[in-house]
Amino acid sequence: MKNKPEKHTVLAWARLLKASAGLLAEVEKALKQAGLPPLNWYDVLLEVSRAGPTGLRQSDIAREVLLPKHNLSRLIDRMENQGVVTRSGCDSDGRAKQVCLTDIGETLLRKMWQVYGAEIQTRLGEPLSDAQQHALAEIAGILLDQESRHRGGKSALKTGMAHRC
Repeated sequence: MKNKPEKHTVLAWARLLKASAGLLAEVEKALKQAGLPPLNWYDVLLEVSRAGPTGLRQSDIAREVLLPKHNLSRLIDRMENQGVVTRSGCDSDGRAKQVCLTDIGETLLRKMWQVYGAEIQTRLGEPLSDAQQHALAEIAGILLDQESRHRGGKSALKTGMAHRC
C-alpha cells in the first residue's frame, strides 16, 4: 500500500470535494428560495418516512444522516416544534426516542423533493449522459462500501437491522 497518493488521486479527491460542496450549496440555495427548510431536514424526513408508520429510533436516524448526534437532537427538537415529526419513548428501550412523521411532515417532504429532485436533474441529470451517471453511481458505491468497511460494516438501515419499537 502506498503512503503517498498519486497526483491524479489528489486531483480526483479535490474535484470530488469541490463538486460535492458546490452541488449541495446550490440545492440549499434552491430550497431557501422556495421558502423551505435546509437539506438536513429533508434527510431526516426521508429516513423517518422510509421507516413507515412506526417511525424510527433517533439513534438509527443518526447513523443515516451526516450530522453530529447533538446537532441531530437539536434539529429534531426544531422539527418537532414545527409539527413535522413527533417524538415519543420507545417501549423496548427506555433510553431511546422514537421519531414519527406527521401529515405535515409528509407534505413538507414532498414539497422539498420537488425542489431537490429538480436540482438533481439540473445539476447531474442534464450535464451527464446516462452512461456517465451509471459510472458515477458505481464509483460512489465503491467509495461508500470502502468507507462502510472502515466503520465496521454497513449501516443499520441499509441492512434491514434498524431497531423499531
